[in-house]
Amino acid sequence: DRILVTNAGPVIMPTQPALQAQVNGTQSNIAAGSLYTIPFATEIFDQGGNFASNTFTAPVTGKYQLNLTISLLNVDSASTYYYIALNTSNLYISAWIDPDYGQDSTQLSVSMSVLADMDASDTVKAEVRQGSGTQQTDIDTFSYFSGYLAC
Repeated sequence: DRILVTNAGPVIMPTQPALQAQVNGTQSNIAAGSLYTIPFATEIFDQGGNFASNTFTAPVTGKYQLNLTISLLNVDSASTYYYIALNTSNLYISAWIDPDYGQDSTQLSVSMSVLADMDASDTVKAEVRQGSGTQQTDIDTFSYFSGYLAC
């Protein structure tokens, strides 16, 4: 069955592309001033097998709901900025943070989501960048990337 409508009404599509992945271990001391691809090594689920090497590849053309939550540890208040991004073949979506809270933060979580237009074989990966400062920031295991074909 490709589409199942239960007697109660919910629609189940077991071949619909969907994924959720998590950072496997704390990524310590990411380099300041460099773009860092976030290593989502633990697949919680990968319906359709479209996620590999930290990259989701769209199997068909459509609109994909993409979600990213990054948990940063030891955030350097001296950095000019941090940003997290979803880098797709068609669009670069980012969320920026100015970490100048007067002192370093022990933990900061940043989330973003987007409904992205993707063609078949387009890719998306998650990235983070610390603008400047000390190489001390870590990416915690409570960081997640998820997505699914919405329409």
